[in-house]
Amino acid sequence: MKKLTVEYALRTTWLSIQKMYNDEAQKFGTTMSIGFALLSLDPETGTPSTALGPKMGIEPTSLSRILKSMEDSSLIYRTPNPEDGRGVLIHLTEYGKERRDFTRQQVLDFNKAVAEKVSAEKLDDFFEIISQINQVVHHQKTLNYNVPISEI
Repeated sequence: MKKLTVEYALRTTWLSIQKMYNDEAQKFGTTMSIGFALLSLDPETGTPSTALGPKMGIEPTSLSRILKSMEDSSLIYRTPNPEDGRGVLIHLTEYGKERRDFTRQQVLDFNKAVAEKVSAEKLDDFFEIISQINQVVHHQKTLNYNVPISEI
């Protein structure tokens, strides 16, 4: 059997999860990206638009398209940021809060299904490994792999 690379295993697994969520979201005329944005917004106080992109790990142009779509679907509205006159706060509408709660439950249900198949110990190991992979990624400014693991 051919040995898998870390990248291949992560990517194929993520693509499967993404397809699962997009298939479910499509039933409601939305996308996984919109669901992720719903979960990333503070349902009580709103979220500064400048904080949302980094929080979600997406580029400003992609975020603009997602927010426009969410606004067109009456999921969000924008208000001036009282702490920064140049910025805006993104708030969930009541409908947006309902969709956020639904989306949150979908995520919790998936995590419960995984927890029923994978032991708590193995999940702890998984999260520790993912954390270590993230440390390697964030430490690597370039693809120079000559940095000893002990420095990470």
